[in-house]
Amino acid sequence: MRDKLIFAGLFALGVGILGASWFNLMSANAETTVPSDHSGPVMVIEVEGTANGEMRIALRDDLAPGHVERIVTLAERGDYDGVVFHRVIEGFMAQTGDVANGTDEASRRIWGTGGSDLPNLQAEFSAQSFERGVVGMARSQHPDSANSQFFIMFAPAPHLDGQYTVVGQMIDGYDVLDDIKRGTGANGAVMGTPDRMARVTIER
Repeated sequence: MRDKLIFAGLFALGVGILGASWFNLMSANAETTVPSDHSGPVMVIEVEGTANGEMRIALRDDLAPGHVERIVTLAERGDYDGVVFHRVIEGFMAQTGDVANGTDEASRRIWGTGGSDLPNLQAEFSAQSFERGVVGMARSQHPDSANSQFFIMFAPAPHLDGQYTVVGQMIDGYDVLDDIKRGTGANGAVMGTPDRMARVTIER
């Protein structure tokens, strides 16, 4: 239970408080590429709010098969539909995926503290760098605590390398990513009406 309660908090406190200035020193235009032989599933996120449009993410089952299987399962069950981007830090990342709490306005105070009804996952760390557009799984202090939440990088953050599981890479929709409503303060909590993943589907 404690792991779930600190899901997003520790992520933000552990890296977010370093400040956007550090990340802005990196090249915001740097983007990794998906291997040309990628044959894994593609996650399609329809975003509604300040940002409106579609983001397409190549899921890297070659790097993290267990985590990708989890994302595919939750997406195909419709669990991600309507979930908010609850933590968005300028120059760093946009975090979403709290399927337990993230669709209910009345649960605002605990957005980002939940996972799914499935067990936590064992870490699948890789050598893939956290560049712009890379998608990683959020977790608490314990390496094997990722569940449903994930974050998408606005800019490179090399100090995350080998510390969080990389699950995907944006292949389209960077304009939508860049328009997602930003949060405030060191932890990037979004005030007012946040943007949402209106619908999440999987293409195979």
